[in-house]
Amino acid sequence: MAEDIFYETPDVKVTNARFIVANQTYAMNGVTSVKNITIPPNRTGAIIAIVVGLLLLVSGSAGVKVLGIAIIALGIFLIVNAKAEHVVVLHSASGETQALRSTDEQHIRDVIGALNDSLVHRG
Repeated sequence: MAEDIFYETPDVKVTNARFIVANQTYAMNGVTSVKNITIPPNRTGAIIAIVVGLLLLVSGSAGVKVLGIAIIALGIFLIVNAKAEHVVVLHSASGETQALRSTDEQHIRDVIGALNDSLVHRG
């Protein structure tokens, strides 16, 4: 029986029999369900940078104040550019496996859709 391909990119392939991510292959007959989880970005370092920058800005000489402004700008840049991470989670009899991570939400949605199509195809 030939494999039906539901989704394929250079790093991911979903067929009715297999889910291949980079160098890892998961047998679809062992997968009972799939889900997408979102991990929010960690902004702790950026917030600390802004606080340190504010402290430098309110105290010290002109040179220290310029450094404070630069650190605040860096903290703001990090907050603005922080992205959530989206994860494909496979459920099987042996538990959960985080199979694929990406900041590209649409890519993860496409993979989840293909995995669901594969599960439905399997019956």
